[in-house]
Amino acid sequence: MLKRLTLAVFAITAPQVAMAQDATDGVTFRFGLGPSFAPEYFGSDETAPGVGAKFRLESLQLGGMSLGGAENYGLGVTGSFRFIGERSADDFGELAGLEDIDASLELGGGLEFTTPYYDVFAVLRYGIVGHESFVAEFGSDVYYRPTDQLTLKAGPRFLVGDDDFAQTYFGVSGADSLADFSAGGGLVSAGAVAEATYAINDDWEVIGTVTYDQFQSDAADSPITQSQDQISGSIVLTRKITFGF
Repeated sequence: MLKRLTLAVFAITAPQVAMAQDATDGVTFRFGLGPSFAPEYFGSDETAPGVGAKFRLESLQLGGMSLGGAENYGLGVTGSFRFIGERSADDFGELAGLEDIDASLELGGGLEFTTPYYDVFAVLRYGIVGHESFVAEFGSDVYYRPTDQLTLKAGPRFLVGDDDFAQTYFGVSGADSLADFSAGGGLVSAGAVAEATYAINDDWEVIGTVTYDQFQSDAADSPITQSQDQISGSIVLTRKITFGF
C-alpha cells in the first residue's frame, strides 16, 4: 500500500536571521500525528486509512545566530521533504506484472515569500532514497483568521516531475493486464490544499488538512491511473517541543 506524507521541514524568512549573544542555545519545533486517508497508490480510485504527521521548525538558537522565533515577513528560504510509501503489485490486481516500487524519501528546499495575508513558495526536491528523481512543487496560500485561535488557509498546488519520476510511478513495461506505456516528465498534477489550524493553547494545536490533486499530461493518460482525481486528508494533534543544547 502506498502512503504519502508531505512535511514542511522549516519555514524561515531571511529577516528572522539575527545575532543574539545572550540567548540559550536550543531548538523549538512542532510535531504531531493523527489519522489520515489517501489514495492507495498514485492513480488509484480507492482510498485507505493511514497516519498523518506534521513537523515545523519554529526557532533555532546556536551560538550567536538565531533563526525564527518572530513574526517576520518577506522573502526567505524554506525546506521540504516528502515520504512516499512502497507500492507492491501483489496488493493490487490491476497492477499485475508490474515491478514493485520501494519507499522513497524526497529532500530539498526553495524560496518562500510571506505576508500576514498570503504566501507564495517554490521548492525543489530530490529522491535521496528510492526513486532518485527530481520533483518541483509550486503553490500559494491565502490566510483568514476569524479568531485569535483559528487560522484558515487555502491555495493552489502544482507538482512537476522529471522523466525518471514519471516513468517510475506512471510508466508500464511488461505488465500482465496493462499495455506498455512510456511516461515523460512535466506537469504531474494540479490541485489545491485547504487547512484549518486551531490553537488549543501555546503548546497544542489541531490541524485539519484536505488536499485535492488532478493528474495532468502523461500521469493522467497512464494505464495505471484509475482516477485522475486524488483526494487525501488528515487531522493531526501537534505539540510544541523545546530542547536546549
